[in-house]
Amino acid sequence: MYGLCLQYASSEEDAQDILQEGFIKVFAKLDQVRNPEALPGWIRRIMINTALERYRGQVKLQSVDEQQEVKLEQGDDQVLAELTCEELVTIIRGLSPKYRMVFNLYAIEGYSHQEISSKLGISVGTSKSNLSRARAILQERIKKMYGSAITR
Repeated sequence: MYGLCLQYASSEEDAQDILQEGFIKVFAKLDQVRNPEALPGWIRRIMINTALERYRGQVKLQSVDEQQEVKLEQGDDQVLAELTCEELVTIIRGLSPKYRMVFNLYAIEGYSHQEISSKLGISVGTSKSNLSRARAILQERIKKMYGSAITR
């Protein structure tokens, strides 16, 4: 669970706080769990929601009017295959909080832009543009790391 909290946090201390707050909520509501097999997913949702609550209190998302289209050129699959999970997590953690939050919710957790909009109190367009910008930033950073031919 710490790794999950770290994905949404801006620092290790922040991740530890999210983890602690999340487990306080888990233990307070443990009697509500009817199906023990659903426990891991239930705990995961509590941790994500705790991170979202913390995020909403710290950062105000800004709208980006213009979306940037991002495309991969041939040969980029090789670069992505060489990228380790740890490297990718480090690059994602380097995103600004507004981009990291939308990217994690969409690309990792599978939320729709409508759901992200509702959870973060932003427009669907802002969610889409923040995701687009996050992807562009990630590709630029990967390009710098590997000298890739990733372009915008």
